[in-house]
Amino acid sequence: MANRCQLTGAHPVFGKNVSHSHRRTSRRFDPNIQHKRYWLASEGRHVRLTLSAKGVKTVDALGIEAAVARIRARGGSV
Repeated sequence: MANRCQLTGAHPVFGKNVSHSHRRTSRRFDPNIQHKRYWLASEGRHVRLTLSAKGVKTVDALGIEAAVARIRARGGSV
């Protein structure tokens, strides 16, 4: 499964570790991905979403119905 937030689209980005002597080695910055289960009242079922920590806060602010509408508008499936 992809390490990507369904709501915000957050995904891994790449950069460099820089040591004290300024040698550079590759590294990866991973988003804080969580699996959350929400009750979707309009459809009478639970939905399981793969969200970043920021995505979880966004669902708390908007509500699950609006968040699912945004995910579907982006072309995602729920």
